Amino acid sequence: MAKVVLYHTDGCHLCEQAQALLQQHPDIQAIELRDIIDQPQWLEAYQIRIPVLALAHNPQAELGWPFDQQAISELIKQYGPN
Repeated sequence: MAKVVLYHTDGCHLCEQAQALLQQHPDIQAIELRDIIDQPQWLEAYQIRIPVLALAHNPQAELGWPFDQQAISELIKQYGPN
């Protein structure tokens, strides 16, 4: 089971869709939500890319929107769940 990070911000409807998708994924154990407004480096890195999914144990392993269940599974398979 994987732990993931979702970079998002309030009022982002695509972020809400991504979170719902992650909540339905059978291989995801926990979702950490990181609002890009909270850290200047997150804002700089992700302001035009959100939502972005990253594996908690490997932040460089990430997916930018749009992604689907298959892409999430492939990311977890490629980098391992933890």
